Amino acid sequence: MYYNIYKIFNLESQDMKKIALSIEINGTKEDVWKIICDIEGSVNNIKGIQKIEILEKPEKGFTGLKWRETRTMFGQTATEVMWITNSEENNFYTTRAESHGAVYTTRFDLNQKDDVCELTMTFGAELVKFFTKVMTALTGWIFASATKKSLMEDLTDIKNAVEGN
Repeated sequence: MYYNIYKIFNLESQDMKKIALSIEINGTKEDVWKIICDIEGSVNNIKGIQKIEILEKPEKGFTGLKWRETRTMFGQTATEVMWITNSEENNFYTTRAESHGAVYTTRFDLNQKDDVCELTMTFGAELVKFFTKVMTALTGWIFASATKKSLMEDLTDIKNAVEGN
């Protein structure tokens, strides 16, 4: 008897659902933009990040910046290469990383409301390897909660950096 494992676990289009979280920051879009674009300085602003190594700097603008980031996540130290794939100054930027059979994207959006800037972080993963798809189908729900917690910690750290706390 033949079983199609892709159909059993719905692996043909297995993608991690996107997680979007927002935080209100007392400051302008420009204030927030300055902090979130300071990739080298993020070791001082985001507690989970231990080390940043800039690999490529674009001649102008922000899109194309590439770096190696070492951070603690899920109790483990991990190093990933990330890069800015798209950006619009003071409005948004998107990062990409490829690791462990998945393509990860994170988008930061800024929205000014009077004296408050709402910063929204949207994280998603496209699963590209069979083993990653199977493991995510079986255990992915465990990591969703931990991922949300980690993202919220980063947002809170950014808020504190902007507000001088």
